[in-house]
Amino acid sequence: MNKPIIASPQVTNHILHRFKLRADKKLGQNFLIDENIVRRIVEAAELSPADKVLEVGPGIGTLTQGLAESGADVVAVELDKRLLPVLDVTLEGYDNVRIVNGDILQVNIMETVAAPEFKVCANLPYYITTPIIFALLEKRLPMERLVAMVQKEVAERMAAKPGSRDYGALSVAIQYYTEPEIAFIVPPTSFIPAPAVDSAVIVCKRRSEPPVKVCDEALFFRIVKAAFSLRRKMLSNSLKNMGINSEQCSQWLQRAGVDGKRRAETLSLEDFAALTNTFSVEK
Repeated sequence: MNKPIIASPQVTNHILHRFKLRADKKLGQNFLIDENIVRRIVEAAELSPADKVLEVGPGIGTLTQGLAESGADVVAVELDKRLLPVLDVTLEGYDNVRIVNGDILQVNIMETVAAPEFKVCANLPYYITTPIIFALLEKRLPMERLVAMVQKEVAERMAAKPGSRDYGALSVAIQYYTEPEIAFIVPPTSFIPAPAVDSAVIVCKRRSEPPVKVCDEALFFRIVKAAFSLRRKMLSNSLKNMGINSEQCSQWLQRAGVDGKRRAETLSLEDFAALTNTFSVEK
């Protein structure tokens, strides 16, 4: 199919002018204008005609076009109603693409995708990156991999290892559910309007099961949140945010075999699992 490549400054500007569109700052819209970046995202997703793909936020269809060209079956969920008539034109002729108007945080994803397993590709708005990723992961969807373009600093936090300055609650959560790896960096010049920061494409491969066994996942994440709530404080102080006193905290840390003088950013997933599985408070 000889369709104009949307991921170019000329075609994107023509589409925006034709439909009298401007990027909506509230929705965090930046339009990708680099064909090479689209190709690399599609490659990172490792798509084949047998795959089903959920795209979050197709915009004017830039990445959608690349996904469709792979032969995969694409379902794209777009929140902005202004873009629906645009997508009707830009993706005309791609019979393997279906556009759904809705909020990805509200739609029934399994009903929308209608497949036993699928992949997710997204150029995510910076302001809502984390809620969308967590919504996808916490639902335990049959998602083989997530390939997302996010703010570079967010990608670095997602993939950070214990002991690094970027390691935090987001790192623990993402690595509990997936194996994240930064694929490549995307400069501001790849978009219009150009954002003020670099972006990065991160590939998160879903784990068949978490790398650690915990007795209570909700408790695990409560402990992670409490530990990082006072990031510069020792665990013996920050973990009191679990609603316990100093003595109870000390006994708990001892049971878990974790030194209370350590700080949260030094703890591995195994350490957090040990804290979870030994948490009990004498009434």
